[in-house]
Amino acid sequence: MKSTTAEVDPGSYLLSRTVDGFGFAKQEQSNSTEALSKNRPVDDHPNDRHGSQEQKRIRKWRKMIGVGGSDWKHYVRRKPHVVKRRIRKGIPDCLRGLIWQLISGSRDLLLMNPGVYEQLVIYETSASELEIIRDISRTFPSHVFYQQRHGLGQRSLYNVLKAYSVYDRDVGYVQGMGFLAGLLLLYMSEEDAFWLLVALLKGAIHAPMEGLYQAGLPLVQEYLCQFEQLVKEYLPMLGEHFTQEMVNPSMYASQWFITVFSYSFPFPLALRIWDVFLYEGVKVVFQVGLALLRFCHDDLIKLPFEKLLHALKNFPAEAMNPDKLLPLVFSIKVSKRLEEFKREYEKRKERPLPHSLPPLSSSGIPIHNLAGLE
Repeated sequence: MKSTTAEVDPGSYLLSRTVDGFGFAKQEQSNSTEALSKNRPVDDHPNDRHGSQEQKRIRKWRKMIGVGGSDWKHYVRRKPHVVKRRIRKGIPDCLRGLIWQLISGSRDLLLMNPGVYEQLVIYETSASELEIIRDISRTFPSHVFYQQRHGLGQRSLYNVLKAYSVYDRDVGYVQGMGFLAGLLLLYMSEEDAFWLLVALLKGAIHAPMEGLYQAGLPLVQEYLCQFEQLVKEYLPMLGEHFTQEMVNPSMYASQWFITVFSYSFPFPLALRIWDVFLYEGVKVVFQVGLALLRFCHDDLIKLPFEKLLHALKNFPAEAMNPDKLLPLVFSIKVSKRLEEFKREYEKRKERPLPHSLPPLSSSGIPIHNLAGLE
């Protein structure tokens, strides 16, 4: 289904104006998603020595999903392990937008709600409009699609965020949502991106994410508590070092959950994480976090407070290499422990807090300070 708003393909726009392999301006020696990617998608090199192998991989994916995704559900039911393995190896960039819609359940939402996006964008008003306008230029400011003031990218991002703030007035708009929508718009139309955002926050396939953005950030609080427990269990020496240095996850990991690594991670790695995140759920965020800490364990455990915080926000390039980090990510099993931690957390939450104190994270940090976006 076509978007009823401006009919422009962001992908073609990026190809015509690309700065690096993903459309980001060049920034030397930076680890952020706004930095130069040295790992262009293999799809972009059909004539190199990997080209024939990559084209073969793309043909496999096309056969798996069928025309417009018509065979997807049938294939997933028949061969779920094949699908999981292929997604973990990385979705071909030329098919990523369509696959993301299929694995998130957003394509079904779009087809069941014709005309809704147009209604939200054109005929409704949002109490968050000024906030959205203020933050637009802060979302991937070095990406060519979003650089032009009031240009196509900024208008599309505004429309999607405004539409969601009207669609779910209880959540409205929170700054971190812009990075999710901004990433999605690089691979699909406004309407498609909107429904994928709905699928994520409302839980079309996996647990709803809206608690990451509700007042008090309740789901951020829960995830940070669980992550702190995982660190102590899986990396006990590092966990003890964090305790001694008074470093807790709210100081470095909040944005990992709020933006699903789209805010500060190299784009090639962020995309591979999103491939898995949309299919397997939020557990991969915990796995990536633990894998990074394990990868850098021997260095982190030697650092004092200030240097430790800096290191936790500036991981070395080697740790950001998808081919090196992701095998470690997938070797870490967390599903059962997360379920147990969730039950424990919910039991603790039922105990009333003293009325004179603000609600705290597990580490004693007021929850209004957990956003972590700078």
